[in-house]
Amino acid sequence: MNNTINKNLNFILYGLTAIIYILGVFIPLIENDSAQHATMGMRIAQYNDFTHLFRGPVDPYLDKPHLHFWLAALSFKLFGINQFAYRIPALLFTGLAAYSTFKFTKDLYGNKLYAHFAAIIFLTSETIILANHDVRTDAVFTGAVILAIWQLYRYIATQKLLPLVIGAFALGLAFSTKGLLGVVVTGACLFCHIAYTRSWKVLLNPKLFIGLVVFTVTICPVLYAYYVQFDMHPEVEVNGFKNLSGVKFILWDQSFNRMTATGFKTPKTPDHLFFFHTVLWVFFPWSLFFYTGVVYKIKELIKNKFRYVTGNEVLTWGGTLLVLIVISFSKSKLPHYLNSLMPVMSVFTAGFLLSLYKNHKEKTAKAFLYVVYFMFGAVVLVITGILFFTFSFPSWFLIIAIVAILALLFMYLRTNTYTIQKVIVGAALVSIVGNLAMSGYFYPHLLHYQSGKWIAEYIQEHLPNEKIYIYDKEYRWSLDFYNKKLTPTLTQEELTAIKAPILLTTNELDTLKEALQGKPYKIEEIETFDDYRITKLSLKFLNKHKRKDQVKNTYLLRIIPE
Repeated sequence: MNNTINKNLNFILYGLTAIIYILGVFIPLIENDSAQHATMGMRIAQYNDFTHLFRGPVDPYLDKPHLHFWLAALSFKLFGINQFAYRIPALLFTGLAAYSTFKFTKDLYGNKLYAHFAAIIFLTSETIILANHDVRTDAVFTGAVILAIWQLYRYIATQKLLPLVIGAFALGLAFSTKGLLGVVVTGACLFCHIAYTRSWKVLLNPKLFIGLVVFTVTICPVLYAYYVQFDMHPEVEVNGFKNLSGVKFILWDQSFNRMTATGFKTPKTPDHLFFFHTVLWVFFPWSLFFYTGVVYKIKELIKNKFRYVTGNEVLTWGGTLLVLIVISFSKSKLPHYLNSLMPVMSVFTAGFLLSLYKNHKEKTAKAFLYVVYFMFGAVVLVITGILFFTFSFPSWFLIIAIVAILALLFMYLRTNTYTIQKVIVGAALVSIVGNLAMSGYFYPHLLHYQSGKWIAEYIQEHLPNEKIYIYDKEYRWSLDFYNKKLTPTLTQEELTAIKAPILLTTNELDTLKEALQGKPYKIEEIETFDDYRITKLSLKFLNKHKRKDQVKNTYLLRIIPE
């Protein structure tokens, strides 16, 4: 291997990947969760209220812990209320996750080059790229989980106190972001490692008590905030329920409710393999390599009669499979539940590809290269469709950039470099060029059909001193965020009691007119905005010739008492 070439390759891949993440910062926030979470963090920053979470102006929020919202609020205080500031914590924790993935791979497999490849695999995974522009709790959560796994693995190997303390602290951060799922993922991976290496004695080490104390202290701020908002105020109502214990919810009910789908919509026909086939796109373009590696390792484990073999590990792939099996029993299933597994899957995929190189598995390597060729052809077709058949003609700069990267990919695949490196670099470039088209063209155009931001801009430009309302809890979180204030909602009863002209947004103009029919109110239409639920795309919407029939209207109205 030529180390100079490898260093240059790493530099190029990291640089091109960074461009994708930078482009993501300029994409407007997406409804519902990303814009809603940003608005919740905005409220904390504006009111300096770090113990209460609200969904909108008045609805108490119980579902997720506070850390993600606290970090957003602190970023707003430092950098102002804007979409860039909201994404900073996610980007920082993704950087932490990439670093932890690199270091963890180096510790497991002892190869610096493939440790870099593991970090690149992680950063070019589709769901991780999405998590840094459609920012929810997952980016912070993922960074905390892989840091915990890496450091606690080091503790098991060295019995030193510092990695135990860091690992317990990181696990506390994961809990404070998304509850017990972080403990489940970390525990599953470490259990597989301990069981395979027969390291049971580590569980009897008194130092673990120190780790438990660190974990408990770390989660205390979140437990206190839940206690203040809910346990101290039993009259607080969430989804029609009162006398709720916030502490009990986050320690137990949250996970149990998801397992039983209490309070969540579930499909009529349960898909017990949902997470296994969802891996195919969330870990794209690496998923087929991952699954092939798992099959190899299972065969190898059986061949060795489950005995420990020096140099082998099951922490990554065994932990991933165990988590997939456990969460498959949950009746509530969403793709982003898998995000925290991406780092360990990246570590394993890099390690598996390294083993193919070391063991001269050229036949498998060439098969993987044909997979990259197929993805190369598919991404060219998809990009062509996106750039020329969805919205307006793209900029020539973007077209030139995409063609340049495709040319780089094509030339690299024709070099005499060893096959596995072609596979890794080729797949990474496939992801980069695809997401360059998505982040640099598709998402910015798509967000024109999410009305909230554009209503906010219109109000700031034309009606800066008027108060605006939302009709009957038709929450439009991007309106709140880009207008930098919480928009109160008016029910039908409250609306008919107004005494002065008001501004109101609604999607249901006919329903509103029916509610005011025969009553002394005049409806003045100020502006109409295109609106579409962009998280639920259809082929008819993507077809620019048929889109008009799929797009609804959002109305900005003035209601005037006569």
